[in-house]
Amino acid sequence: MRLISWLLTGILGLTVTGCSNNEIILKKQTEMDARMEQLIQANAGNATRLTELSSTVRELQGQLAANTRDLEELKPAFRELKSSQAGAAQRTDVKPVPAPDSKIVVVGKGDEPGDGASAEQDSYMTAFGLFSSNNYDGAVAAFEAFIKAHPASEYAGNAQYWIGECYYTQRDYKRSLDAFNKVIENYPHGKKVPDALLKVGFSLISLNDHQKARTVLETLVEKYPKSPAAAKARERLSR
Repeated sequence: MRLISWLLTGILGLTVTGCSNNEIILKKQTEMDARMEQLIQANAGNATRLTELSSTVRELQGQLAANTRDLEELKPAFRELKSSQAGAAQRTDVKPVPAPDSKIVVVGKGDEPGDGASAEQDSYMTAFGLFSSNNYDGAVAAFEAFIKAHPASEYAGNAQYWIGECYYTQRDYKRSLDAFNKVIENYPHGKKVPDALLKVGFSLISLNDHQKARTVLETLVEKYPKSPAAAKARERLSR
């Protein structure tokens, strides 16, 4: 009987020990499962943040590219403004000194040589200043007044082009299309024709007329292959 009692005690002890070990193992497994879940959640969070960061980077890259294109489009305007200011600075109001024995005649300011050219230049620069200060409605009115007052001016085609830019900047693509087409039709030999063709193409794209836009941009590349506008047209056609 005593032997049987020892055996039962031993078996009971092993059973208790086995249960204890199973509980420990189960606890460890639970801890491991919890840790695994934490790792999975952490990885999911990191993946989400990585996706968000990638999206942000792409947006910033897109904004940078757009800003770069805007700067490239504004460069001709700044060059033109600088050239116009240089031309205005070269003009002086100094009258020629008469010969000692000549009769000095006082004349009105309107009779001074070059006064008409100065007024023309000032009128154009006033309109361009309105455009530069983002007063697009005022600039359109000023450029139109300039064209009406100086239809034969070398700047008339440029003025018509900047009317188109005023509308294009305001996303009024129908009016910009009409204004840029007038540059091509009314001033076919003007310096702004390549730029006007480019903006005709861009306006058509914004109006979802992609087939006509492609035709216009291809015409630009063919007729003015070395112009900066043609380089932009090639880049847009490739996209």
